[in-house]
Amino acid sequence: MWTAALVVFLFSAPCQHLWAQEGAIAPQDCSLDCIKEGGPGCEYCRITRADVKRALGFNSFKEFGSCIPWPCFELLGEKDPRICQHYVHGPNNVEIEFVNEPNSESDTIVVSWKPSYYGIAFLRGFQVSLQALGGSSFACQLFLFHRNLSLPASQSKRVYKSDPFPGLPLGSQYAVTVMALPVPEEWERFYRSRNFSSRSCAEKNGLEKCKKDWYPKHIEVQQEGTAITVTFNLAPPQLGIRSYFSLCYANSMKKYTDISPNFKKNKTHHSFQMNDLQEGTNYTCQIAADEMDAVRKTFNVQVLHFLKVSTPHSVSPSLALILPLGLSVAAIFVVLVAALTWKTRLQMKKVYIKSDIIRQQEESGTQEGVMPLPRNRPTPPRLLICYSSCDGPAHVKAVMQLGAFIQQHMATQVCLDLWDSLSVAEEGGMAWHCRQIRESDFILVICSMGLNRRSKPSEGDEDEGAHKGLHYGSNAFCSEAAVKLIGEEVGHAKARGQDLSKYMAAIFDYSDETDIPTELRLVSHYILTRDLQLLFSHLHGVALHGPGHYLKINHISEDGFTKLPSGAALQWAIYEARTEITAKRHHSVGSEGD
Repeated sequence: MWTAALVVFLFSAPCQHLWAQEGAIAPQDCSLDCIKEGGPGCEYCRITRADVKRALGFNSFKEFGSCIPWPCFELLGEKDPRICQHYVHGPNNVEIEFVNEPNSESDTIVVSWKPSYYGIAFLRGFQVSLQALGGSSFACQLFLFHRNLSLPASQSKRVYKSDPFPGLPLGSQYAVTVMALPVPEEWERFYRSRNFSSRSCAEKNGLEKCKKDWYPKHIEVQQEGTAITVTFNLAPPQLGIRSYFSLCYANSMKKYTDISPNFKKNKTHHSFQMNDLQEGTNYTCQIAADEMDAVRKTFNVQVLHFLKVSTPHSVSPSLALILPLGLSVAAIFVVLVAALTWKTRLQMKKVYIKSDIIRQQEESGTQEGVMPLPRNRPTPPRLLICYSSCDGPAHVKAVMQLGAFIQQHMATQVCLDLWDSLSVAEEGGMAWHCRQIRESDFILVICSMGLNRRSKPSEGDEDEGAHKGLHYGSNAFCSEAAVKLIGEEVGHAKARGQDLSKYMAAIFDYSDETDIPTELRLVSHYILTRDLQLLFSHLHGVALHGPGHYLKINHISEDGFTKLPSGAALQWAIYEARTEITAKRHHSVGSEGD
């Protein structure tokens, strides 16, 4: 911690100009006698411990610098105490300015402020104190005007500055307080405080010069087969960092990797492989220098599924050669027989394609290969799901299960308001939707009967949600506004001839296609869960069919997805929603009949 000896930091007159900024008033060196007499050269003066000793006859505590209790009464009110009995508001716009200095292990600051408009005519000076948060270090500076100075109201725009506070350890927290003088005993608005932190080593000296603060800035992740290759930038040689480590974790699993770069091969970058990671799993990884308290850089690794591509057998080369040759020999034989039996009736020979050849072709197995997802995107596609809660909690649960399935098994990052309730509360529902619409790669609107409602949900619906611990009214209006906004974006994009692939609409099998709003019928729409593979193809730009092959994705097929736990949960949620919505429809029809 910085010592009390550095509390009083005095500068000669030539050095004052180094700290003065344009329009700011820096302290002057002047005597207490000049201040008391109101001399012309004593407008804004720094008070030293020596001045306090001469005035009071004793030294103030070293830790308090030049500050003393009731400085106006003690130093200026001896002849006329009335000048220290007025009420003055605390200053405004307290700012912290960092000053460049050669010492790379500490910081120096200068405090600036503006006097308040209220009581400025009776202002006699300022007292600036600096306290280390969580510590005992303290520094204080006292500045006084001469007794005959009375500032007009127009001077409230002037900026006053303190002397420098040097020797602040990097990365420490402080509270600075600027007090307006005089300070009557019954007045509480005489000061203004502000907390701040001194700069870190990286902020002051640059990351390349700070061993404890250094971390890899550039990280690139690539997947080849089942191996993940990570490339990162190495620390500058002058920092002496020779080894690194990586730590990845997901689903209670941890993967630790020691990294020892070969500096003779490459001094700026290094690549290493992470093996034995589970497919279809999102890992959160950290990489750092193998040093005490090193800063860790966090990055994400998504191990993608490898998709099986089925390709029919091509006809074997031997069969392809033998079949035409046999047909040619048969044709020659027919010509010879026709010439020998010229007088006889020409009989046509029937050529039968052997059934075993056809059977061999039909019953032959398929060769299975692997086809990774396209690598033109460094991160998984970001998908925003919009929906309406007017169809009840069962429909909302189905949407949540759909989002969980897509994120877990379709290599996609899903954005759902129910998963980000804190940000929705901070930003507001509409602002959150607008930001997600702007930042997402794709937008999927789950259409239902409730999405087309244009009136406020009935009190019964709200009460039902309230009994279940949820309130859906605000979501319904935010969803309706978000869908209108998406519809406008679709219309504008269509009018300008732009690509509409960002926008999609979908319904569960208990909804009708008529539930899709008119403005969204221009975009691709799907029926879930029947079209999960089509949705996957849309999100990743992978064709389901091609020349001589087709894409086979077992875990998201119409029948195969239920074999997964999240797929079974999705199927059950859709069943519950279908049951609830069907019961509501029957009830409403019965009510109309009555």
